[in-house]
Amino acid sequence: MSSSTAPSPTPDDSAHGHEDTAPDPCAGPARDLWSVDEHLADILATVGPLEPIELQLLDAQGCVLVEDVTVPVALPPFDNSSMDGYAVRVADVTGATEEFPAVLTVVGDVAAGDGGLPTVGPGQAARIMTGAPLPPGAEAVVPVEWTDGGTGGGAATGMRAASAAPEGAAGEVRVHRSAEAGAHVRRAGSDVKAGELALAAGTVLGPPQIGLLAAIGRGTVKVRPRPRVVVLSTGSELVQPGEPLGEGQIHDSNSFALAAAARDAGALAYRVGAVADDAESLRATIEDQLIRADLIVTTGGVSVGAYDVVKEALTADGQVDFRKLAMQPGKPQGFGAIGTEQIPLLALPGNPVSSYVSFELFVRPAIRALMGVEDLHRPRVQAVLATDKALSSPPGRRQFLRGTYDPAAGTVTPVGGAGSHLIAALAHADCLLVVPEETTDVEPGSTLEVVLLG
Repeated sequence: MSSSTAPSPTPDDSAHGHEDTAPDPCAGPARDLWSVDEHLADILATVGPLEPIELQLLDAQGCVLVEDVTVPVALPPFDNSSMDGYAVRVADVTGATEEFPAVLTVVGDVAAGDGGLPTVGPGQAARIMTGAPLPPGAEAVVPVEWTDGGTGGGAATGMRAASAAPEGAAGEVRVHRSAEAGAHVRRAGSDVKAGELALAAGTVLGPPQIGLLAAIGRGTVKVRPRPRVVVLSTGSELVQPGEPLGEGQIHDSNSFALAAAARDAGALAYRVGAVADDAESLRATIEDQLIRADLIVTTGGVSVGAYDVVKEALTADGQVDFRKLAMQPGKPQGFGAIGTEQIPLLALPGNPVSSYVSFELFVRPAIRALMGVEDLHRPRVQAVLATDKALSSPPGRRQFLRGTYDPAAGTVTPVGGAGSHLIAALAHADCLLVVPEETTDVEPGSTLEVVLLG
């Protein structure tokens, strides 16, 4: 692939497209085209956040919090040791050295989770484990490496297991270094204090947030659930990956790419096997899926061909509007709401590149809107075009080209020339180059807006 070759238009490679290769006898003049922004605005005006529900912590991963969560109990709830060693009084170890160690009487063990703690008096120490509460009387912890470990020998490298050395909790320990008050002690409330805000409404719950909720004792949390997105491809030529191809058949890739993209956006994705070119079968399949869908995404069958069954199946009742957009790729699009629950449906073209670009521009923001997050869109940056030849773009169409972005250099390079395999090129791209509607030629060194996909 040569980055100096201007990418050509991306015709539909299935029987459900030719969005850019043949004239549309039904298309009106250019003023009848929807802009990308108008189509997206129509979608987002219809799709709103899902109703909040109470979920168990692990089920809430990836969901958006709908309430402020405050800390009921300080973290940590008590002073505890950050080291394995000995809990001591500062005065008893002041000036201690290897040559002149402080010799202390060991009054017992303190393990994590222990109650009934021994009191550390003058000239005494308690063996203490990481996370264990600081016993009464103790002011600091000296690591075991600063002691002889109670062996009477040189510096210890660790403690023997309590089960193998019960005598370790008695006898004497020699401390070779002094310690200041609070040394190796995690103070109560040093992480968060009771009454403080733990997580604000609008927070997306990832692993650290789930951990914090668990640490403060929350077993459930109120969130907007992850949207359930049903993805299905149409086309009698489509064969499940792993099965042999017959004459004129291709493997169904779109439904896999779009289901993966839906998961990446934060949804629970359900992929349905490809539906043949039969309007009744498609209507029945969609009807069956409504019970588990917050959003339905179809791919293929939205153009002007005789076998474009999505358009045929969903136009009759007027619930889905099929329109032409001033963009390339992805001119034919459909959007509406179906069923008694008015489930949003986005119908995307069948060309793999058109399908994926359409997902990024329209479906991903819809999923994010259902989730209730503020950030609906992929990040966008300005980048300098790094290519040897000018790129061409059709007048009046917003073009989206595949590319690779170099953040260090601030440049973007097109991926895939005229002879490149569409899906292979798409798999190597990490961004989309945006060429505005009014621009027909983009010279090397020009600055373009870039949609980051990673």
